[in-house]
Amino acid sequence: MPGKKKTPKKEKVLKHEAYIEGSGSVVSEKIADTLKKNYMPYAMSVIISRALPEIDGFKPSHRKLLYMMYKRGLLSPDKERSKSANVVGETMKLNPHGDQAIYETLVRMTRGNEALLHPFIDSKGNFGKQYSSKMHFAAPRYTEVKLEKICNELFRDIDKETVDFVPNYDNTMQEPTLLPATFPTVLVNSNTGIAVSMASNVCPFNLEEVCETTIALMKNPEHDILSTLKGPDFPGGGMMFYDEAELNKIYETGRGSIKVRSKYSYDKASNCLEITEIPYTTTIEAIIDKIIELVKAGKIREVSYIRDETDIDGLKIAIDLKRGTDPDKLMQKLYRLTPLQDSYPCNFNILIAGTPKVMGVREILNEWTAFREMCIERRTFYDLTKKKEKLHLLEALSKILLDIDKAIKIIRETENEADVVPNLMIGFGIDETQAEFVAEIKLRNINKQYILRRIEEVDQLRKDIAEMEEILRDKKKIRKIIVSELRDVIKNYAKPRKTMFYYQSDTEDEENIDDTPDYPVNIFVSDSGYFKKITPQSLRMSNEQKLKEGDFIKQTFEATNKTELIFFSDKAQAYKSKASAFDDTKASVMGDYVPAKLGFDEGENLRTLITTTDYSGYVVFFYENGKAAKVPLKSYETKTNRRKLANAYSDKSPLVDVLFVGDDCDVILRSSSGHALVFNTGMILPKATRDSQGVQVMTLRKKAVLESASVIVETETEQLEKYRSKSVPAAGKPAKELGDSNQLTFD
Repeated sequence: MPGKKKTPKKEKVLKHEAYIEGSGSVVSEKIADTLKKNYMPYAMSVIISRALPEIDGFKPSHRKLLYMMYKRGLLSPDKERSKSANVVGETMKLNPHGDQAIYETLVRMTRGNEALLHPFIDSKGNFGKQYSSKMHFAAPRYTEVKLEKICNELFRDIDKETVDFVPNYDNTMQEPTLLPATFPTVLVNSNTGIAVSMASNVCPFNLEEVCETTIALMKNPEHDILSTLKGPDFPGGGMMFYDEAELNKIYETGRGSIKVRSKYSYDKASNCLEITEIPYTTTIEAIIDKIIELVKAGKIREVSYIRDETDIDGLKIAIDLKRGTDPDKLMQKLYRLTPLQDSYPCNFNILIAGTPKVMGVREILNEWTAFREMCIERRTFYDLTKKKEKLHLLEALSKILLDIDKAIKIIRETENEADVVPNLMIGFGIDETQAEFVAEIKLRNINKQYILRRIEEVDQLRKDIAEMEEILRDKKKIRKIIVSELRDVIKNYAKPRKTMFYYQSDTEDEENIDDTPDYPVNIFVSDSGYFKKITPQSLRMSNEQKLKEGDFIKQTFEATNKTELIFFSDKAQAYKSKASAFDDTKASVMGDYVPAKLGFDEGENLRTLITTTDYSGYVVFFYENGKAAKVPLKSYETKTNRRKLANAYSDKSPLVDVLFVGDDCDVILRSSSGHALVFNTGMILPKATRDSQGVQVMTLRKKAVLESASVIVETETEQLEKYRSKSVPAAGKPAKELGDSNQLTFD
């Protein structure tokens, strides 16, 4: 009604009952509020405190474990290895997780596991292998560990307040929030983490290349990273595809994919391929299982045996070849079909000041440089404070040197111990700290030699203090220190690159290789749409076809496993496939139902099949209105692997028959009025478009339609000559003596 306000609809809010702690009651609240209150803190905890690495290159679990080993003195060269169980137990003081989870973290960082380019833990015992899913590590009571020498670079000056410390989970001790690493560990060792709604996947790079790139970026922010950082370097080696465009994308955005393939050699004497390096993302077992699967499926016929020969000398997969096999061609096939070639997805998601951020290499190194500058500033300020304090005390000694006897006299004549410090302050004009220092000097040290030797340090201290103050004022000097430290890291820890490159020129011929096994087959298509591919050997053993009741074999072909198939449906669509896409079968089975196999539309049925190997010849479509369209088979050839082709023929008039003709041939047409017409397909011109309506070939009487079309075989030519027309369109001649037109069939 006019003037009446509409009552707004109440918004439906999903609610649930929740127990409110402390209130002793159950209340209703919105599910969204409950999720925000309970799930969001968990999600943030996983992102910030568990799954993602920070700018020092470590996740919290790694950092806690290494720090506890450092506190136990396991970085000292004189310290013996400790049982892993002891390290795990100590780490539980910082990491509130089960011992198994902590031990698995430790295992990955060991030299024995071979998961890192530069392992942080020196290990003794069985720690499994990163490249094997079945080589399990031993229990922690059997293995021993200590920190590797490179960890000196992780903990250098950590006791000089270079990083912040926070209480552990039960507030019984302090732990570092970051490690003051002197090189960009975040890019040197791989790191993978899965958080809530986000993940991180940082690939490893060569230590020397990373340090050189960092130095170059500090000198020139526009430095071409690719010129010094050649590409990822994986612990397992392998061969990386050098795609400059993809590498530049990864370096700038932090996202992309790196293709890595296995390294192999061929032992001619034993006719055996030996795989010695595999992609970082796969395992020996995954490779062997996939090859066995392909051999059983008949897709690889060149392999006679495969075995794992990995031993103390390293990884090795041996593949015995059949006689006459080209090893290089087989490897190209294995690269395409198995994990012997795999991709490493890059997602450089790093925590910066508690915020996850996907960054390219340039931004990561700039962030690390800023972090390292802060560490050096804090270290310098710490040293500066200590030196100033020391200088302040030594200045008191300088004053005492002028009259040692006076100092002794003041101390000796003071009646109360508490008055010694105040009397020294008055006697020499020094402050309380200096007086306390003088009062604590041993009697044996109150001599000129001791005091003069200590005072000699004053000049050096003043010089050091001036230099440190200059460093804190000048950022360039801090960067020079960073460069110097990076140079030392290169000198002491650099290793040759393990992952080499292969280029586009090495793959040009591979893409044209068709590794589909080729052999003779017989193809059968039934009237209701069932397809069978049977080898001649199987057909000789049994040729009795199993079919549904009322069904019959409509088409038969002699072909090969590489033959291409074009299935025409009754909805003017064509579906492309290959004989190899269908399994070999027997005559005694029903076969594959084509509409289901190829995903026909609902209610769509198979009309006919055409086979080809080179797309030569023509397809001739005959319609009820007497028209025919001659379309080159090339029109159905596609450069891509498109399976479904719409508008495969005209749907303006119902389709009667589809004939494939390699060369022009004679065809006989029958109409519903009982007329027959013989003509040669050369009389009609090919059409450029697939869905052309064609040209009129048979003139039909009123209400008559074309009923059938079939190719005339050589034995029928003389008998049907009287129905031939020298031109089209033509009406044809009465042909009652030919009987039922359905008897005119063809293969």
